[in-house]
Amino acid sequence: MIVLRNVTLRRGAKVLLDQVSVTINPGEKIGLVGRNGAGKSSLFRLIDGQLHEDAGEFTMPAQWRLSQVAQDMPETDEPATDFVLGGDTRLMALREALARAEAQAHASGDHAATGMEIAHLHSDLADAGEHDAVPRAQSLILGLGFKPGDLDQPVSSFSGGWRMRLQLARALMCPSDLLLLDEPTNHLDLDALVWLEAWLKRYEGTLIVISHDREFLDAVTNVTAHIERQQLARYGGNYSAFETLRAQQLELQQAAYSKQREKIAHLQKFIDRFKAKASKAKQAQSRVKALERMEKIAPVLAEAEFTFEFKEPANLPNPMLAIRDGEFGYVVDGERKLVVGGVSKSVLAGERIGILGANGQGKSTLVKTIARAIPPLGGTVTEGKGLNIGYFAQQELDVLRPQDTPLEHMTRLARELGPNSGESGREQDLRNFLGTFNFSGDMVAQAVGTMSGGEKARLVLAMIVWQRPNLLLLDEPTNHLDLATREALAMALNEFEGTVMLVSHDRALLRAVCDEFWLVGRGRVQPFDGDLDDYQRYLLDESRRLREEARQEARDGSRAQAGTSAPVAPVAAPPQPERSPQEQRRIDAQQRQQVAQRTKPLKRELEQTDQRMAQLNGLKAELEARLAAPLPPPEIAETGKRLKSLNDELAALEERWLDLSSRIEALEAAREGA
Repeated sequence: MIVLRNVTLRRGAKVLLDQVSVTINPGEKIGLVGRNGAGKSSLFRLIDGQLHEDAGEFTMPAQWRLSQVAQDMPETDEPATDFVLGGDTRLMALREALARAEAQAHASGDHAATGMEIAHLHSDLADAGEHDAVPRAQSLILGLGFKPGDLDQPVSSFSGGWRMRLQLARALMCPSDLLLLDEPTNHLDLDALVWLEAWLKRYEGTLIVISHDREFLDAVTNVTAHIERQQLARYGGNYSAFETLRAQQLELQQAAYSKQREKIAHLQKFIDRFKAKASKAKQAQSRVKALERMEKIAPVLAEAEFTFEFKEPANLPNPMLAIRDGEFGYVVDGERKLVVGGVSKSVLAGERIGILGANGQGKSTLVKTIARAIPPLGGTVTEGKGLNIGYFAQQELDVLRPQDTPLEHMTRLARELGPNSGESGREQDLRNFLGTFNFSGDMVAQAVGTMSGGEKARLVLAMIVWQRPNLLLLDEPTNHLDLATREALAMALNEFEGTVMLVSHDRALLRAVCDEFWLVGRGRVQPFDGDLDDYQRYLLDESRRLREEARQEARDGSRAQAGTSAPVAPVAAPPQPERSPQEQRRIDAQQRQQVAQRTKPLKRELEQTDQRMAQLNGLKAELEARLAAPLPPPEIAETGKRLKSLNDELAALEERWLDLSSRIEALEAAREGA
């Protein structure tokens, strides 16, 4: 287990953790939360050995293998599959050792001397998973949103966000006992996020993850560690359980504080009244000592919440825009590349539209076209009179000028909009406005290039608010926002009187804001009638379909290399004599009986599997409820082990259920097709 005992941790002169004690048990999945700058990433640096405690004691099992996402941007022409495969450090070391041994045997000509070593290395490679290493690496790459054609592309050919996905895949490829993930969802679409959640649920080691995505934390973690005011507090349960427990804790603390203040006031009143009287001096002194011995309860100091609001739009055209037979895509080297076509949609005033779709299906292309960032390839996009678009693009932070300050950005924007914006462009007014977005004091004069991603995102939001839009197009606006700012954005969007079109992998934001969904997929834009849970199931089905297509392409490619690019035509069966109706009915009855005999044991096992899964899900709910309550560390460890064992059995049963269902369907389909 990982143990921090009275640990103090500093970065420069700033104390991040002050005499903190906490224990992390093997197999626990921990969400590390707290405000930006509280010390979460620094705690990671303590765990991975880059920082050392300034006081106290930090221990971690020496034999534990640690994996985490490298923060540097990889610059290599190595194929994506090989790059991710390199994350399996044990496998790579064994391969290198085998290559050396074989080279030594070849150079010396004495195969007998190295034969035993080579045999052992082959055995160790088999134990390390050499036989399925490439498929495992490619499964990680495809799960994180890459296409089959990307598997052999050089790493340097991908953009920064995609390279970070490859770094994540490389970290997941590494065999580990402890996995550290710092904001792993920032560069992921919702389909990749759903896949990552499923992968982390199956992960058998200890997980510590920093994230500002509450639904991701709820799905993946069973313990929450909260850093606040230089202290680290541990709570049993996921993020939602933590919020409930913390609210109760603060309420109790406030009640205890108020009660203690009353007691202190009563003691002080006695002391003040009787300390001058000789007959009461002894009692007064006794109460003075009681006050000195009393351990003071700290008042609840609520951190100031960040809030903002969108200004009332100058007008609300209705409809905001109308698309007829729209064709959206790009022109590359003079050639049209159609991404989405046949789009006929209207966007009305006040609508809250969530735009869903698997990675690469055209969500951003649709939003960019509506935002006028790229022209449509065909059809018409008719805008309502007075349409004023506020656009937050995925790469919006990149267009900020690093050398300029927030005040210079706002001054330039106010000058571009001119007096027609209805806002004052005076410097003091701009400073006051920036202050509402937590840019106060010297921050308004700080170069944007030195700011964090969250601070840059707040500046972009401030610039959008200043423009008083009536249509908000938001493409992944939460990537760099902490939980408090995400809450503020959700509240501001709900109060906004205009129209919102939102692309986001933050399901909590989508649930809080959107009341209508569009699904972008397979070249079309269609209404999606389900909720986000239905959409997650759709994504898993779509991912399964794409993987099957990739396997089929690989099989077709193998046949082509073998010189059988086209399937071999089956030999025609000789014509069968026509049967009488009575004969046909007899044969049909025989076939039904045969199928029934073959499917009966399968259906019986399927029913038993269903019953066992229902039983395990009930036990799982009980264990998760136990973990949500405060427990002693030994009970937490034991409950966590039982929950992990139960989840493993559930996963195996789900696989068996799918296999049985497929076999039953195949037998029944074969009978119907006969």
